[in-house]
Amino acid sequence: METSASALDERVRLGRSSVTVQRLGLGLAPIGRNAGRKADAIATAALERAWERGIRTFDVAPFYGEGRAELRAGAFLSQVPRTDFTLSTKVGRAPDGSFDFSVSGIRRGLEESLSRLGLDRVDTVLVHDPDRHIEWALDEAVPAALALRDEGLVGAVGVGMNDAEPLARFVRETPIDCVLSAGQITLLDRTALEELLPECENRGVSVIVGGVFNSGILADPSPGATFRYAPAGDELLKRARAMNEVAETFGVSLATAALHYPSTVSAAIACVLVGVDSARHVDEDLASFLHAPPEQLWAALSELEEDGAVGEALNEETGTDHEDH
Repeated sequence: METSASALDERVRLGRSSVTVQRLGLGLAPIGRNAGRKADAIATAALERAWERGIRTFDVAPFYGEGRAELRAGAFLSQVPRTDFTLSTKVGRAPDGSFDFSVSGIRRGLEESLSRLGLDRVDTVLVHDPDRHIEWALDEAVPAALALRDEGLVGAVGVGMNDAEPLARFVRETPIDCVLSAGQITLLDRTALEELLPECENRGVSVIVGGVFNSGILADPSPGATFRYAPAGDELLKRARAMNEVAETFGVSLATAALHYPSTVSAAIACVLVGVDSARHVDEDLASFLHAPPEQLWAALSELEEDGAVGEALNEETGTDHEDH
C-alpha cells in the first residue's frame, strides 16, 4: 500500500536523549568513495535531491572515503539551517582506517570531523567498529564520548558495529543512547534479533539499522550479487530469489521488503539508513520507503525460514565494515 510523504515527518527519539531521527536516513559512505570534481558534483546532487524530498537525517564517518564523505556532506549541510537536520558521525576510526579509542583520540577525532564538516556540532557520535578493541572501547572510548554528551558537545552517544553480539555487551555495560547495527537485522541475517534487540528493548536503547540490503543481494539477487561485500553463495542467492518471488506476489520489490523489514521486528528500531551515491538512488530508496508492504507479506516470507536462520550458508560468508548504511 502507498503511504504519503508525511511518513518522513515522524521523528523518533534516540534513547533518553533529546536527539530525534526520521524513520529513514541517508548513510553517506557511498558519496565518499570516488575522488575528483565529477564525484563532488554527483555527491552534491544526491544531497540536494535528498533535501528537496524531505530527508533530514544523515550519517557519516571519517573513514568513509578517507574523509571525503564528511567533506562533501559538510559542503552541503553547512549551507542549510543547522536546526533542520540531524547528523551523526563516528569516532575511534581515522580516515586511514587506523583505530584510536583513547580519550584523547575520541576528542581529537570529533574535532577533526567538525573541521571537515564545517560545522560547530554534530547531534550523535558513534564509537566506530571497535570489534577487535572491545575492552579499550569500553574502558576509554565510550566514557570519553559520554563525557562529550555530558558537556553538551553532542546530544547522543552510541556504538556502531557489524557484529550484534558485542553490541549487546555495550548496551548492557554502558549508558549509551543508541547502537548502529549493520547487516544483522535483515531478511537474510537475523542475528541481532537473538540478543541485541531484546537488550535494547529492556534498557531503552534505540537501534539504527544499516546494511538492510546486505551489500546488494537483497536489492537485486541476480548472478554476481554480493553479500557482505563478497560474492554471495548459491544457497543465499536461492533464498533471496525465493523471497523476491514472494514479495512480487504482494506487489512489492525485494528491496522494498528489505527496507521495511526491520521496522516489523522491534519497537527499539528508530531509523533505517540507506546508502546512496546519486540522486537516482535517493529517489529509488524513497519510493521503496513510501510503499509500505501489506502485512500478509511478512507471514508469507516467514514460511521460507528454516529454523529462523540462514544456516550454514550464512556462516560461510565473510564480513566487512558497514559502508552501505
